[in-house]
Amino acid sequence: MRFAALCLLLFPAFFASAQPVKTIISLSPHTTEMAYAAGLGDKLIAASDYSDYPEAAKSLERVANYRGIKMERIVALQPDLILAWEGGNPTREMTRLEQLGFKVFYSNPKSLEDIAATLEQLGQFANTPEQAQHNAQDFRQRLDKLRLAHKEKQPVSYFYQLSTSPIITVAGDNWPSQVFSLCGGQNIFANSTVAYPQVSQEQVIIRQPEVIFGTSHAAADPSVWNNWREQLPAVEKQHIFTVTSDWLNRPTPRTIKAAEEVCQYLDQVRESDL
Repeated sequence: MRFAALCLLLFPAFFASAQPVKTIISLSPHTTEMAYAAGLGDKLIAASDYSDYPEAAKSLERVANYRGIKMERIVALQPDLILAWEGGNPTREMTRLEQLGFKVFYSNPKSLEDIAATLEQLGQFANTPEQAQHNAQDFRQRLDKLRLAHKEKQPVSYFYQLSTSPIITVAGDNWPSQVFSLCGGQNIFANSTVAYPQVSQEQVIIRQPEVIFGTSHAAADPSVWNNWREQLPAVEKQHIFTVTSDWLNRPTPRTIKAAEEVCQYLDQVRESDL
């Protein structure tokens, strides 16, 4: 509760006027999912492409995609609140919507804790905040459990294959590195100067990851790495795992499922090395 109170203090102007709203538009899949988790699902009237969770989101009108947003349609719908992905939705169009008087809530969680905090912030717009508070509390409890269980475990080096052709990974603290770090994973490309660098198989081999992770959308195909079985510990020991992409890549309450999945795989690797 103290953490939630601090969040409200950090955003006094926005949340001082926060009150239940009647209509909401979401401009990214993760903000759509967050809205439902915060008890705002019945207020959503439109969303972005790929807003596919929960099931009810699939029937919403589409007003945004990777190319941009449908300004005229959004203006015509006159939503009370717009949920946007900070850094993901086009800045020029978002600024224009604000100039037209639309209230915009920006979401871009940088840490796992930010997911729970964002839920509570969104709950300010619900008729009652109980659902948001409950889901935020559940998320924090499961997160604390994982953190406590893995804080002293042996680090495991990993490579996360975000895409196959070209091979792209993640560096530094960029999402979803936080999920792997929670479980004691050490990113072999953590020090890259590019947030999402394109890498080669040779660069991966030089760094000798103990584990290779892929997702259901961009699977780490064992056949891609089989030629390097003798050079790569992860391939030799069959430590190539697929994680559910929407759980991992979208910063939402389901991220905790990705964390539990990743922690389980890393524990499996540790046990096999005993």
